[in-house]
Amino acid sequence: MYETTYLRAASLDAAAAWLREHEDARPLSGGMTLIPTLKQRLAAPSHLIDLTRIDALRGIGVEGGVLRVGALTKHAEVAASPVVAAALPALAQLAGLIADPQVRNRGTMGGSVANNDPAADYPCAVLGLGAQVVTSQRTIAADDFFIDTFETALEPGELVAGFEYPIPLRAAYAKFRQPASGYAIVGVFIAQFADAVRVAVTGAGASVFRWFDAEAALGADLSEAALADLKMDDSTLPDDDNGSAAYRAHLIETYTRRALQALLAQPLRKPA
Repeated sequence: MYETTYLRAASLDAAAAWLREHEDARPLSGGMTLIPTLKQRLAAPSHLIDLTRIDALRGIGVEGGVLRVGALTKHAEVAASPVVAAALPALAQLAGLIADPQVRNRGTMGGSVANNDPAADYPCAVLGLGAQVVTSQRTIAADDFFIDTFETALEPGELVAGFEYPIPLRAAYAKFRQPASGYAIVGVFIAQFADAVRVAVTGAGASVFRWFDAEAALGADLSEAALADLKMDDSTLPDDDNGSAAYRAHLIETYTRRALQALLAQPLRKPA
């Protein structure tokens, strides 16, 4: 068994300072990815920085047309929150589809987004909604946050503190689950705003990405007919045990249509 030092942070500043001080330290919130990684000896951090007692990282609220969610908010809390259900029901629905009840009651939004697993659900909502990722140092636009597989724009010692989601006119998420893990083989999030439609895809690339062709088509004609002849280019999609690139392209097309159908079935929210 390798040696590691456990530190419990009382504030965000203290946690960030410890991470800067100890190069091989890792932050710990829900631990749903980190703990299995440690068990498999795929990581050996010198220090574990426990974030779970930092009250500033908690909370859900709406202000000025923006839904704010703290990084330590658990998936189950998002799924069950009446505030989220009223402001952004697609986000509550997405949270309820993550993995299994055990993971949903331990895993946190901040940990999931900071980890940027290419098959995770939350990055799809963050990017699809054009959210702002609030960190211990700055605010990062979703379009600039996700870089590559398990890679984000976070700098050493920088921690995710929370999220600011602009509330759309309506939004929807559709997901094809891996039956054992519950991860997305393909997930599609569509958000309609007064001036644009955003479409994000997870599970089908090195990282979550926007499908710009679908955005352009739906921006011109928000209907199922707009997607009728639209094809996803499979040249950059993964080809693995969960499905070929061509199969994933088909799933993206199919689940974009399903997300759109769910979106169109909703009433339009009045602009803030």
